[in-house]
Amino acid sequence: MANILPREQQIEDLHHLVEGNTLRSTSRLTGVHRTTIMKLMVKFGAACKSYMDAQLHGLTLRHVEVDEIWTFVQKKQGQLHVDEKAERHDIGDIYLWTCLDQDTKLIASFVVGKRSADNARRLMVDLRSRLVMPKPHESDSHHYQQGGYVRITQISTDGFPAYPEAVDLAFGPYAKYGQIIKNYRNNDQPGRYGPPEMTGSERKGIFGINESEQRSICTSHVERHNLTIRTLMKRFTRLSLGFSKKLENLEAAVAMFLAYYNFVWRTQDAKEGRTRLPAAMAAGVTDTLLTFEELFDRVMV
Repeated sequence: MANILPREQQIEDLHHLVEGNTLRSTSRLTGVHRTTIMKLMVKFGAACKSYMDAQLHGLTLRHVEVDEIWTFVQKKQGQLHVDEKAERHDIGDIYLWTCLDQDTKLIASFVVGKRSADNARRLMVDLRSRLVMPKPHESDSHHYQQGGYVRITQISTDGFPAYPEAVDLAFGPYAKYGQIIKNYRNNDQPGRYGPPEMTGSERKGIFGINESEQRSICTSHVERHNLTIRTLMKRFTRLSLGFSKKLENLEAAVAMFLAYYNFVWRTQDAKEGRTRLPAAMAAGVTDTLLTFEELFDRVMV
């Protein structure tokens, strides 16, 4: 008969992980073997993914910012053999694609995988399925009124070439879409990892955005959220040993953290000096303020 951790011990282990601890540090803090914690994380992460799929629907989002954040699984892309590059999609460089609502900071959709056109399409189609879309008849001329398409959201991305086709495939005429391209140059600081210097940016309205609206194209909020991800998920911390050995483990860690972020995480408003509501409450997904223990009970039913 397999040993099963008590509910309180499971919650403690998982809470350590979502607050930025690694598997090994959590094992040292709680006395539970890291393999046991990893198996628990994979189970909880899969349950979190299913929970978010069920909850994040019927959304009305004004402006969605999209970005990708790099990590790797097992080994970096440059270390892959020729056969591995051709046949393996689950090792090497891997990206977390996120869609962040500019107003509520909700992560409405995400994909874990290669930086490819196929994953760009997967992300946009998934995002579309979570938004309230107008019925096709609403764009037709009727009741003596001229027909027309209603733009339900605005989407901003970086200059990755696969995005325009993906956005058009998923949303057609129902979304505004623009790209912001930031230019960098290497600075004079010595050392391989000196941060580059930003020299300028260019905003381009791809479709649905006229010249007067180009200043609204922005990815600053989702890029700031990348810092939160790198700080609290050690698998994304650069120049460290906190990488994943399996894609399944990375997917579970991402789903677990984003469920915690959407439904539990509360940040301080520096200007008003108050604590913000969790993103899911701000977006109207739920009207209940959850603790991590309550999220665990809802997810692991």
